[in-house]
Amino acid sequence: MTETNTSNESLRPLRIAVIGSGPAGVYSSDILLKQLAKRAGELGLPAEARIDLFEKLPVPFGLVRYGVAPDHPSIKFIAGALEKTLDNPNIHLYCDVEFGKDVTLDELLERYDAVLFATGAVKDKPLNLPGADLDGVYGAAKFVEWYDGYPTGARTWPLTAENVAVIGGGNVAMDVARELMRNADDLAAKTDIPDNVYDGIKANKAKVLHLFIRRGVAQAKFSVQELREMEKLPGVQLIINEDDFDLDDETIEVAGKDKLTRQMVEELFTIREMAEDMEDDGDVDYEGNPADRKYYVHFNSAPTEILGEDGKVTAIRVERTETGADGKMHRTGEFEDYPVEAVYHAIGYKPASAPGIAYDEKRTTLANKDGRILTAVEGGEVRPRLYSTGWAKRGPVGLIGSTKSDALFIVNNMLEDFAATPEHGLLAPDADPESIDRLLTEKGIKPIDFAGWKRVDAYERAEGAKRGREHVKVVEPEQMRALAHGE
Repeated sequence: MTETNTSNESLRPLRIAVIGSGPAGVYSSDILLKQLAKRAGELGLPAEARIDLFEKLPVPFGLVRYGVAPDHPSIKFIAGALEKTLDNPNIHLYCDVEFGKDVTLDELLERYDAVLFATGAVKDKPLNLPGADLDGVYGAAKFVEWYDGYPTGARTWPLTAENVAVIGGGNVAMDVARELMRNADDLAAKTDIPDNVYDGIKANKAKVLHLFIRRGVAQAKFSVQELREMEKLPGVQLIINEDDFDLDDETIEVAGKDKLTRQMVEELFTIREMAEDMEDDGDVDYEGNPADRKYYVHFNSAPTEILGEDGKVTAIRVERTETGADGKMHRTGEFEDYPVEAVYHAIGYKPASAPGIAYDEKRTTLANKDGRILTAVEGGEVRPRLYSTGWAKRGPVGLIGSTKSDALFIVNNMLEDFAATPEHGLLAPDADPESIDRLLTEKGIKPIDFAGWKRVDAYERAEGAKRGREHVKVVEPEQMRALAHGE
Protein backbone atom coordinates (compact mmCIF):
# COMPACT_ATOMS: atom_id res chain seq x y z
CA MET A 1 0.00 0.00 0.00
CA THR A 2 1.24 3.48 -0.86
CA GLU A 3 1.66 5.89 2.02
CA THR A 4 -0.15 9.18 1.49
CA ASN A 5 -0.42 12.54 3.26
CA THR A 6 -3.29 13.66 1.08
CA SER A 7 -6.59 14.11 2.89
CA ASN A 8 -9.16 11.92 1.25
CA GLU A 9 -11.71 14.70 1.76
CA SER A 10 -10.02 16.71 -1.00
CA LEU A 11 -10.21 13.91 -3.55
CA ARG A 12 -12.93 13.65 -6.19
CA PRO A 13 -15.21 10.59 -5.98
CA LEU A 14 -14.04 7.39 -7.62
CA ARG A 15 -15.81 6.59 -10.90
CA ILE A 16 -16.62 2.93 -11.49
CA ALA A 17 -18.37 1.36 -14.49
CA VAL A 18 -20.17 -1.93 -13.85
CA ILE A 19 -21.25 -4.06 -16.81
CA GLY A 20 -24.43 -5.94 -15.92
CA SER A 21 -27.27 -5.06 -13.54
CA GLY A 22 -28.07 -8.52 -12.23
CA PRO A 23 -27.34 -9.63 -8.65
CA ALA A 24 -23.55 -9.69 -9.24
CA GLY A 25 -23.46 -6.12 -10.53
CA VAL A 26 -25.90 -4.64 -8.02
CA TYR A 27 -24.40 -6.38 -4.98
CA SER A 28 -20.90 -5.33 -6.05
CA SER A 29 -22.03 -1.71 -6.37
CA ASP A 30 -23.60 -1.74 -2.92
CA ILE A 31 -20.62 -3.46 -1.30
CA LEU A 32 -18.14 -1.13 -2.99
CA LEU A 33 -19.86 1.95 -1.57
CA LYS A 34 -20.01 0.40 1.90
CA GLN A 35 -16.41 -0.85 1.88
CA LEU A 36 -15.17 2.51 0.59
CA ALA A 37 -16.96 4.32 3.41
CA LYS A 38 -15.37 1.88 5.85
CA ARG A 39 -11.83 1.70 4.45
CA ALA A 40 -11.20 4.98 2.58
CA GLY A 41 -9.31 6.55 5.47
CA GLU A 42 -6.92 3.67 6.05
CA LEU A 43 -6.29 3.26 2.31
CA GLY A 44 -5.95 6.94 1.46
CA LEU A 45 -8.81 6.78 -1.05
CA PRO A 46 -11.70 9.12 -1.80
CA ALA A 47 -14.53 8.73 0.68
CA GLU A 48 -17.16 8.50 -2.05
CA ALA A 49 -17.72 6.91 -5.45
CA ARG A 50 -20.10 7.26 -8.36
CA ILE A 51 -21.04 3.90 -9.87
CA ASP A 52 -22.64 3.64 -13.31
CA LEU A 53 -24.31 0.31 -14.12
CA PHE A 54 -24.62 -0.55 -17.81
CA GLU A 55 -27.28 -3.07 -18.83
CA LYS A 56 -27.92 -4.21 -22.39
CA LEU A 57 -31.60 -4.97 -21.70
CA PRO A 58 -34.22 -2.22 -21.26
CA VAL A 59 -34.78 -3.24 -17.61
CA PRO A 60 -32.48 -4.26 -14.73
CA PHE A 61 -32.04 -7.33 -12.49
CA GLY A 62 -30.69 -9.86 -15.02
CA LEU A 63 -30.92 -13.40 -13.67
CA VAL A 64 -33.50 -12.53 -11.03
CA ARG A 65 -35.98 -11.27 -13.64
CA TYR A 66 -35.01 -13.47 -16.57
CA GLY A 67 -33.16 -16.55 -15.35
CA VAL A 68 -35.15 -17.97 -12.46
CA ALA A 69 -38.52 -19.72 -12.62
CA PRO A 70 -41.40 -17.33 -11.87
CA ASP A 71 -42.80 -19.51 -9.08
CA HIS A 72 -39.79 -19.14 -6.79
CA PRO A 73 -41.18 -17.40 -3.68
CA SER A 74 -37.81 -15.81 -2.86
CA ILE A 75 -37.69 -13.86 -6.14
CA LYS A 76 -39.89 -10.99 -4.93
CA PHE A 77 -37.67 -10.56 -1.88
CA ILE A 78 -34.43 -10.58 -3.89
CA ALA A 79 -35.79 -8.21 -6.56
CA GLY A 80 -36.98 -5.84 -3.83
CA ALA A 81 -33.54 -5.83 -2.21
CA LEU A 82 -31.83 -5.13 -5.56
CA GLU A 83 -34.24 -2.31 -6.30
CA LYS A 84 -33.58 -0.74 -2.91
CA THR A 85 -29.85 -0.75 -3.71
CA LEU A 86 -30.42 0.90 -7.11
CA ASP A 87 -32.40 3.68 -5.43
CA ASN A 88 -29.13 5.24 -4.28
CA PRO A 89 -27.94 8.66 -5.51
CA ASN A 90 -24.40 7.31 -5.94
CA ILE A 91 -25.56 4.51 -8.27
CA HIS A 92 -26.72 5.45 -11.77
CA LEU A 93 -28.53 2.97 -14.00
CA TYR A 94 -27.94 2.94 -17.77
CA CYS A 95 -30.26 0.27 -19.20
CA ASP A 96 -30.60 -0.34 -22.94
CA VAL A 97 -26.87 0.35 -23.36
CA GLU A 98 -24.90 -2.63 -24.67
CA PHE A 99 -21.20 -2.96 -23.91
CA GLY A 100 -19.16 -3.52 -27.06
CA LYS A 101 -21.89 -2.12 -29.28
CA ASP A 102 -23.14 1.15 -27.81
CA VAL A 103 -20.07 1.85 -25.72
CA THR A 104 -16.54 0.43 -26.06
CA LEU A 105 -13.94 -0.58 -23.51
CA ASP A 106 -11.65 2.31 -24.51
CA GLU A 107 -14.50 4.78 -24.08
CA LEU A 108 -15.19 3.47 -20.59
CA LEU A 109 -11.53 3.44 -19.54
CA GLU A 110 -11.32 7.07 -20.70
CA ARG A 111 -14.14 8.02 -18.33
CA TYR A 112 -13.88 5.60 -15.39
CA ASP A 113 -11.20 4.66 -12.90
CA ALA A 114 -12.09 0.97 -13.25
CA VAL A 115 -14.49 -1.30 -15.11
CA LEU A 116 -16.09 -4.28 -13.37
CA PHE A 117 -17.66 -7.03 -15.50
CA ALA A 118 -20.69 -8.65 -13.87
CA THR A 119 -22.12 -10.21 -17.02
CA GLY A 120 -24.33 -13.29 -16.83
CA ALA A 121 -25.14 -16.21 -19.11
CA VAL A 122 -27.62 -16.52 -21.97
CA LYS A 123 -26.42 -19.68 -23.73
CA ASP A 124 -26.53 -23.40 -22.92
CA LYS A 125 -23.53 -25.66 -22.86
CA PRO A 126 -23.93 -27.91 -25.91
CA LEU A 127 -25.49 -31.36 -25.53
CA ASN A 128 -22.88 -33.66 -27.07
CA LEU A 129 -25.07 -36.70 -27.70
CA PRO A 130 -26.06 -38.42 -30.94
CA GLY A 131 -29.45 -37.06 -31.97
CA ALA A 132 -28.99 -33.71 -30.21
CA ASP A 133 -29.88 -31.94 -33.45
CA LEU A 134 -33.29 -33.62 -33.83
CA ASP A 135 -36.47 -31.56 -33.88
CA GLY A 136 -37.80 -31.62 -30.32
CA VAL A 137 -34.45 -31.18 -28.51
CA TYR A 138 -34.28 -27.90 -26.57
CA GLY A 139 -31.71 -26.14 -24.42
CA ALA A 140 -32.94 -24.94 -21.04
CA ALA A 141 -31.74 -21.37 -21.61
CA LYS A 142 -34.14 -20.72 -24.49
CA PHE A 143 -37.06 -22.30 -22.64
CA VAL A 144 -36.30 -20.20 -19.55
CA GLU A 145 -36.20 -17.11 -21.78
CA TRP A 146 -39.66 -18.00 -23.07
CA TYR A 147 -41.36 -18.55 -19.72
CA ASP A 148 -39.60 -15.56 -18.13
CA GLY A 149 -40.53 -13.19 -20.98
CA TYR A 150 -36.95 -12.32 -22.03
CA PRO A 151 -37.11 -9.23 -24.31
CA THR A 152 -35.51 -10.98 -27.29
CA GLY A 153 -36.76 -14.48 -26.47
CA ALA A 154 -39.36 -16.64 -28.21
CA ARG A 155 -43.01 -15.62 -27.80
CA THR A 156 -44.42 -19.09 -28.50
CA TRP A 157 -43.23 -22.55 -27.48
CA PRO A 158 -44.16 -25.94 -29.01
CA LEU A 159 -45.61 -27.73 -25.98
CA THR A 160 -47.14 -30.53 -28.04
CA ALA A 161 -45.24 -33.53 -26.61
CA GLU A 162 -47.16 -35.82 -24.25
CA ASN A 163 -43.97 -37.57 -23.09
CA VAL A 164 -41.02 -35.37 -22.16
CA ALA A 165 -37.47 -35.92 -20.88
CA VAL A 166 -35.36 -33.43 -18.91
CA ILE A 167 -31.61 -34.04 -18.57
CA GLY A 168 -29.78 -32.47 -15.62
CA GLY A 169 -29.01 -32.76 -11.93
CA GLY A 170 -29.20 -29.13 -10.85
CA ASN A 171 -31.69 -26.39 -10.06
CA VAL A 172 -32.27 -25.29 -13.66
CA ALA A 173 -33.31 -28.83 -14.59
CA MET A 174 -35.73 -28.77 -11.68
CA ASP A 175 -37.15 -25.43 -12.81
CA VAL A 176 -37.67 -26.66 -16.37
CA ALA A 177 -39.29 -29.90 -15.22
CA ARG A 178 -41.57 -28.09 -12.78
CA GLU A 179 -42.79 -25.56 -15.36
CA LEU A 180 -43.49 -28.41 -17.80
CA MET A 181 -45.68 -30.06 -15.15
CA ARG A 182 -47.31 -26.83 -13.97
CA ASN A 183 -51.00 -25.95 -14.00
CA ALA A 184 -51.39 -22.66 -15.90
CA ASP A 185 -54.12 -21.22 -13.66
CA ASP A 186 -52.16 -22.02 -10.51
CA LEU A 187 -49.06 -20.38 -12.03
CA ALA A 188 -50.96 -17.26 -13.12
CA ALA A 189 -52.49 -16.79 -9.68
CA LYS A 190 -49.12 -16.81 -7.92
CA THR A 191 -46.63 -15.33 -10.39
CA ASP A 192 -46.00 -12.53 -12.90
CA ILE A 193 -45.99 -14.75 -16.02
CA PRO A 194 -46.89 -12.86 -19.20
CA ASP A 195 -50.12 -13.64 -21.05
CA ASN A 196 -48.34 -15.51 -23.86
CA VAL A 197 -46.72 -17.86 -21.32
CA TYR A 198 -50.05 -18.50 -19.62
CA ASP A 199 -51.61 -19.38 -22.98
CA GLY A 200 -48.69 -21.68 -23.82
CA ILE A 201 -48.74 -23.59 -20.53
CA LYS A 202 -52.55 -23.80 -20.67
CA ALA A 203 -52.19 -25.68 -23.97
CA ASN A 204 -49.30 -27.88 -22.77
CA LYS A 205 -49.97 -31.54 -23.63
CA ALA A 206 -47.28 -33.06 -21.39
CA LYS A 207 -48.63 -35.95 -19.31
CA VAL A 208 -45.46 -37.89 -18.49
CA LEU A 209 -42.07 -36.37 -17.59
CA HIS A 210 -38.78 -38.17 -16.96
CA LEU A 211 -35.99 -36.33 -15.12
CA PHE A 212 -32.62 -38.05 -15.71
CA ILE A 213 -29.76 -37.41 -13.27
CA ARG A 214 -26.42 -39.05 -14.13
CA ARG A 215 -25.20 -39.53 -10.57
CA GLY A 216 -26.76 -40.76 -7.36
CA VAL A 217 -29.06 -39.31 -4.72
CA ALA A 218 -26.12 -38.02 -2.65
CA GLN A 219 -24.39 -36.32 -5.61
CA ALA A 220 -27.29 -34.28 -7.01
CA LYS A 221 -26.98 -30.49 -6.90
CA PHE A 222 -30.55 -29.52 -6.00
CA SER A 223 -31.35 -26.93 -3.38
CA VAL A 224 -33.82 -27.90 -0.67
CA GLN A 225 -36.11 -25.09 -1.85
CA GLU A 226 -36.26 -26.60 -5.35
CA LEU A 227 -37.17 -29.99 -3.92
CA ARG A 228 -39.92 -28.54 -1.76
CA GLU A 229 -41.38 -26.76 -4.77
CA MET A 230 -41.36 -30.06 -6.68
CA GLU A 231 -43.30 -31.69 -3.84
CA LYS A 232 -46.28 -29.34 -4.22
CA LEU A 233 -47.37 -29.65 -7.84
CA PRO A 234 -51.17 -29.92 -8.15
CA GLY A 235 -52.30 -32.86 -10.25
CA VAL A 236 -48.81 -34.42 -10.41
CA GLN A 237 -47.78 -37.83 -9.09
CA LEU A 238 -44.09 -38.20 -8.21
CA ILE A 239 -42.57 -41.59 -9.06
CA ILE A 240 -39.12 -42.81 -7.97
CA ASN A 241 -37.03 -45.96 -8.18
CA GLU A 242 -36.50 -47.20 -4.63
CA ASP A 243 -33.21 -48.86 -5.64
CA ASP A 244 -31.75 -45.37 -6.17
CA PHE A 245 -32.11 -44.73 -2.43
CA ASP A 246 -30.18 -47.83 -1.31
CA LEU A 247 -27.12 -45.87 -0.18
CA ASP A 248 -24.13 -47.58 1.43
CA ASP A 249 -22.72 -46.44 4.78
CA GLU A 250 -19.71 -44.69 3.23
CA THR A 251 -21.92 -42.60 0.91
CA ILE A 252 -24.16 -41.60 3.82
CA GLU A 253 -21.11 -40.67 5.91
CA VAL A 254 -19.60 -38.52 3.14
CA ALA A 255 -22.93 -36.80 2.43
CA GLY A 256 -23.37 -36.04 6.13
CA LYS A 257 -20.16 -34.03 6.30
CA ASP A 258 -21.59 -31.20 4.22
CA LYS A 259 -24.63 -29.43 5.69
CA LEU A 260 -26.28 -28.54 2.36
CA THR A 261 -25.75 -32.03 0.92
CA ARG A 262 -27.14 -33.62 4.08
CA GLN A 263 -30.24 -31.42 3.95
CA MET A 264 -30.75 -32.21 0.26
CA VAL A 265 -30.49 -35.96 0.84
CA GLU A 266 -32.90 -35.78 3.77
CA GLU A 267 -35.41 -33.92 1.58
CA LEU A 268 -35.00 -36.49 -1.20
CA PHE A 269 -35.85 -39.25 1.27
CA THR A 270 -38.95 -37.26 2.19
CA ILE A 271 -39.85 -37.25 -1.51
CA ARG A 272 -39.32 -41.02 -1.65
CA GLU A 273 -41.87 -41.42 1.14
CA MET A 274 -44.26 -39.05 -0.61
CA ALA A 275 -43.94 -41.00 -3.86
CA GLU A 276 -44.72 -44.25 -2.04
CA ASP A 277 -47.81 -42.70 -0.43
CA MET A 278 -48.97 -41.26 -3.76
CA GLU A 279 -48.82 -44.73 -5.31
CA ASP A 280 -50.40 -46.50 -2.32
CA ASP A 281 -53.29 -44.01 -2.28
CA GLY A 282 -54.16 -44.74 -5.92
CA ASP A 283 -51.86 -42.52 -8.04
CA VAL A 284 -52.68 -39.17 -6.44
CA ASP A 285 -50.95 -35.80 -6.07
CA TYR A 286 -49.55 -34.32 -2.86
CA GLU A 287 -53.02 -33.28 -1.68
CA GLY A 288 -54.52 -36.71 -2.31
CA ASN A 289 -56.38 -35.67 -5.45
CA PRO A 290 -56.33 -37.87 -8.60
CA ALA A 291 -53.18 -37.09 -10.60
CA ASP A 292 -53.39 -36.56 -14.36
CA ARG A 293 -49.61 -36.11 -14.84
CA LYS A 294 -46.71 -38.38 -13.87
CA TYR A 295 -43.25 -37.08 -12.94
CA TYR A 296 -40.53 -39.77 -12.86
CA VAL A 297 -37.24 -38.98 -11.10
CA HIS A 298 -34.38 -41.23 -12.28
CA PHE A 299 -31.03 -41.15 -10.48
CA ASN A 300 -27.92 -43.00 -11.77
CA SER A 301 -29.26 -42.56 -15.30
CA ALA A 302 -26.99 -41.19 -18.02
CA PRO A 303 -28.63 -40.41 -21.39
CA THR A 304 -26.43 -41.71 -24.21
CA GLU A 305 -28.48 -41.05 -27.35
CA ILE A 306 -31.63 -39.34 -28.55
CA LEU A 307 -33.50 -41.51 -31.01
CA GLY A 308 -35.65 -40.20 -33.82
CA GLU A 309 -37.58 -40.80 -37.01
CA ASP A 310 -38.06 -38.38 -39.89
CA GLY A 311 -35.88 -35.86 -38.04
CA LYS A 312 -38.06 -35.83 -34.90
CA VAL A 313 -37.48 -37.17 -31.39
CA THR A 314 -39.09 -40.53 -30.63
CA ALA A 315 -37.15 -41.81 -27.61
CA ILE A 316 -34.17 -41.31 -25.35
CA ARG A 317 -31.65 -44.08 -24.60
CA VAL A 318 -30.34 -44.13 -21.03
CA GLU A 319 -27.50 -46.10 -19.47
CA ARG A 320 -27.69 -47.18 -15.86
CA THR A 321 -24.73 -45.89 -13.80
CA GLU A 322 -23.23 -46.51 -10.39
CA THR A 323 -21.85 -43.71 -8.24
CA GLY A 324 -19.29 -44.22 -5.50
CA ALA A 325 -19.07 -42.32 -2.24
CA ASP A 326 -16.33 -40.23 -3.86
CA GLY A 327 -18.82 -39.01 -6.48
CA LYS A 328 -17.14 -40.87 -9.33
CA MET A 329 -19.60 -42.34 -11.81
CA HIS A 330 -19.21 -45.73 -13.45
CA ARG A 331 -21.19 -47.02 -16.43
CA THR A 332 -22.85 -50.45 -16.22
CA GLY A 333 -23.61 -51.23 -19.87
CA GLU A 334 -27.31 -51.60 -19.04
CA PHE A 335 -29.50 -49.55 -21.38
CA GLU A 336 -33.18 -48.65 -21.52
CA ASP A 337 -35.14 -46.65 -24.09
CA TYR A 338 -37.90 -44.30 -22.95
CA PRO A 339 -40.48 -43.11 -25.52
CA VAL A 340 -40.52 -39.30 -25.55
CA GLU A 341 -41.30 -36.64 -28.13
CA ALA A 342 -39.27 -33.83 -26.56
CA VAL A 343 -35.94 -33.58 -24.70
CA TYR A 344 -34.81 -30.57 -22.64
CA HIS A 345 -31.19 -30.39 -21.52
CA ALA A 346 -30.13 -28.36 -18.48
CA ILE A 347 -26.47 -29.36 -18.19
CA GLY A 348 -25.07 -25.92 -17.54
CA TYR A 349 -24.93 -22.38 -18.88
CA LYS A 350 -22.08 -20.75 -20.74
CA PRO A 351 -21.43 -17.24 -19.37
CA ALA A 352 -21.15 -14.49 -21.95
CA SER A 353 -17.87 -13.27 -23.40
CA ALA A 354 -17.06 -9.56 -23.57
CA PRO A 355 -15.57 -7.74 -26.57
CA GLY A 356 -11.90 -6.95 -25.97
CA ILE A 357 -11.56 -9.36 -23.01
CA ALA A 358 -9.85 -12.76 -23.20
CA TYR A 359 -12.26 -15.67 -22.62
CA ASP A 360 -11.44 -18.96 -20.92
CA GLU A 361 -13.41 -21.55 -22.93
CA LYS A 362 -12.52 -24.36 -20.53
CA ARG A 363 -13.70 -22.62 -17.38
CA THR A 364 -16.30 -20.56 -19.31
CA THR A 365 -15.21 -17.33 -17.61
CA LEU A 366 -13.56 -14.09 -18.56
CA ALA A 367 -9.83 -14.73 -18.20
CA ASN A 368 -9.04 -13.59 -14.66
CA LYS A 369 -7.03 -14.23 -11.53
CA ASP A 370 -8.86 -13.46 -8.29
CA GLY A 371 -11.24 -11.30 -10.30
CA ARG A 372 -8.48 -9.28 -11.96
CA ILE A 373 -8.82 -9.47 -15.76
CA LEU A 374 -5.86 -11.04 -17.58
CA THR A 375 -4.40 -10.35 -21.03
CA ALA A 376 -4.64 -14.05 -21.94
CA VAL A 377 -5.92 -17.33 -20.53
CA GLU A 378 -2.49 -18.97 -20.37
CA GLY A 379 0.38 -16.94 -18.98
CA GLY A 380 -1.59 -13.71 -19.15
CA GLU A 381 -0.70 -10.63 -17.16
CA VAL A 382 -3.12 -8.55 -15.10
CA ARG A 383 -4.79 -5.74 -17.06
CA PRO A 384 -4.95 -2.70 -14.80
CA ARG A 385 -8.37 -1.24 -13.91
CA LEU A 386 -10.34 -4.23 -15.24
CA TYR A 387 -12.16 -6.70 -12.95
CA SER A 388 -14.78 -9.45 -13.00
CA THR A 389 -17.26 -10.84 -10.50
CA GLY A 390 -20.08 -13.38 -10.33
CA TRP A 391 -20.39 -15.86 -13.18
CA ALA A 392 -18.02 -13.76 -15.31
CA LYS A 393 -15.34 -14.56 -12.71
CA ARG A 394 -16.13 -18.06 -11.47
CA GLY A 395 -18.41 -19.65 -14.08
CA PRO A 396 -22.09 -20.64 -13.76
CA VAL A 397 -21.98 -22.07 -10.25
CA GLY A 398 -23.19 -20.98 -6.85
CA LEU A 399 -26.26 -19.25 -5.51
CA ILE A 400 -26.94 -15.67 -4.38
CA GLY A 401 -24.80 -16.14 -1.28
CA SER A 402 -21.81 -16.98 -3.48
CA THR A 403 -22.40 -13.82 -5.49
CA LYS A 404 -22.27 -11.66 -2.35
CA SER A 405 -19.07 -13.21 -1.00
CA ASP A 406 -17.55 -12.95 -4.48
CA ALA A 407 -18.42 -9.26 -4.61
CA LEU A 408 -16.82 -8.53 -1.24
CA PHE A 409 -13.63 -10.32 -2.28
CA ILE A 410 -13.37 -8.48 -5.61
CA VAL A 411 -14.24 -5.08 -4.16
CA ASN A 412 -11.50 -5.33 -1.54
CA ASN A 413 -9.01 -6.30 -4.27
CA MET A 414 -10.09 -3.24 -6.27
CA LEU A 415 -9.71 -0.88 -3.32
CA GLU A 416 -6.28 -2.22 -2.44
CA ASP A 417 -5.19 -1.89 -6.08
CA PHE A 418 -6.40 1.73 -6.05
CA ALA A 419 -4.51 2.39 -2.83
CA ALA A 420 -1.29 1.10 -4.42
CA THR A 421 -1.38 3.84 -7.09
CA PRO A 422 0.16 7.32 -6.63
CA GLU A 423 -3.13 8.76 -7.95
CA HIS A 424 -5.19 7.23 -5.08
CA GLY A 425 -7.14 5.24 -7.66
CA LEU A 426 -8.18 8.34 -9.61
CA LEU A 427 -7.03 6.98 -12.94
CA ALA A 428 -9.64 8.12 -15.48
CA PRO A 429 -8.29 10.74 -17.93
CA ASP A 430 -11.78 12.29 -18.23
CA ALA A 431 -13.33 12.52 -14.77
CA ASP A 432 -16.36 14.63 -15.72
CA PRO A 433 -19.41 12.64 -14.48
CA GLU A 434 -21.48 14.04 -17.35
CA SER A 435 -19.01 12.89 -19.99
CA ILE A 436 -20.73 9.52 -20.45
CA ASP A 437 -24.10 11.20 -20.99
CA ARG A 438 -22.63 13.47 -23.67
CA LEU A 439 -21.04 10.47 -25.40
CA LEU A 440 -24.29 8.50 -25.48
CA THR A 441 -26.25 11.54 -26.70
CA GLU A 442 -23.74 12.06 -29.52
CA LYS A 443 -24.31 8.44 -30.56
CA GLY A 444 -28.08 8.82 -30.48
CA ILE A 445 -28.46 6.36 -27.59
CA LYS A 446 -31.27 6.92 -25.07
CA PRO A 447 -30.44 5.07 -21.84
CA ILE A 448 -33.20 4.02 -19.45
CA ASP A 449 -32.46 5.16 -15.92
CA PHE A 450 -33.89 4.09 -12.56
CA ALA A 451 -36.85 6.43 -12.92
CA GLY A 452 -37.55 4.83 -16.30
CA TRP A 453 -37.49 1.38 -14.74
CA LYS A 454 -39.94 2.56 -12.06
CA ARG A 455 -42.36 3.63 -14.81
CA VAL A 456 -42.20 0.13 -16.33
CA ASP A 457 -42.68 -1.41 -12.89
CA ALA A 458 -45.67 0.85 -12.13
CA TYR A 459 -47.33 -0.19 -15.39
CA GLU A 460 -46.76 -3.89 -14.66
CA ARG A 461 -48.27 -3.49 -11.21
CA ALA A 462 -51.27 -1.57 -12.57
CA GLU A 463 -51.92 -4.29 -15.16
CA GLY A 464 -51.65 -6.92 -12.45
CA ALA A 465 -54.09 -5.07 -10.19
CA LYS A 466 -56.71 -5.17 -12.93
CA ARG A 467 -56.60 -8.98 -12.74
CA GLY A 468 -56.13 -9.43 -9.02
CA ARG A 469 -52.41 -10.17 -9.41
CA GLU A 470 -49.40 -8.35 -7.99
CA HIS A 471 -48.10 -7.53 -11.45
CA VAL A 472 -47.91 -8.85 -15.01
CA LYS A 473 -44.59 -8.78 -16.82
CA VAL A 474 -44.17 -6.68 -19.99
CA VAL A 475 -42.21 -8.66 -22.59
CA GLU A 476 -41.89 -6.53 -25.73
CA PRO A 477 -38.75 -4.35 -25.67
CA GLU A 478 -40.34 -1.50 -27.64
CA GLN A 479 -43.21 -1.32 -25.15
CA MET A 480 -40.69 -1.25 -22.30
CA ARG A 481 -38.82 1.61 -23.97
CA ALA A 482 -41.99 3.60 -24.57
CA LEU A 483 -43.10 3.15 -20.95
CA ALA A 484 -39.64 3.94 -19.56
CA HIS A 485 -39.32 7.16 -21.59
CA GLY A 486 -42.88 8.23 -20.74
CA GLU A 487 -43.96 8.11 -24.38
